[in-house]
Amino acid sequence: MGCNMRAWVVVVLVASNVFICDVYAAGECGKTPIRSAAASLSPCLGAAGNARAAVPPSCCSKVAALIKTAPKCLCAIMLSPLAKQAGIKPGIALTIPKRCSIKNRQAGKKCGSK
Repeated sequence: MGCNMRAWVVVVLVASNVFICDVYAAGECGKTPIRSAAASLSPCLGAAGNARAAVPPSCCSKVAALIKTAPKCLCAIMLSPLAKQAGIKPGIALTIPKRCSIKNRQAGKKCGSK
């Protein structure tokens, strides 16, 4: 699936959020619904599916902010059905903090069984 198709899938899934009620309890992403948190990482789509793709600065800043405010949220997003539908490869996506040279990232940590 090409980058444009993945972006389209994410946009459609996020737009469908209008019709689906999310629980606003504090979870891995705080009070932010996981769909909204995932949508904020849309600049990372290309880098999340291709280990050789350059990581845009806008992606790095979004990931750094997410790690600072809700470190478990990144794993929740990358392992979510939404990410799978968008064609994101968790093993590659989880390399983005290192590829961005983000300090204070959880070095050596993995999400779930990925």
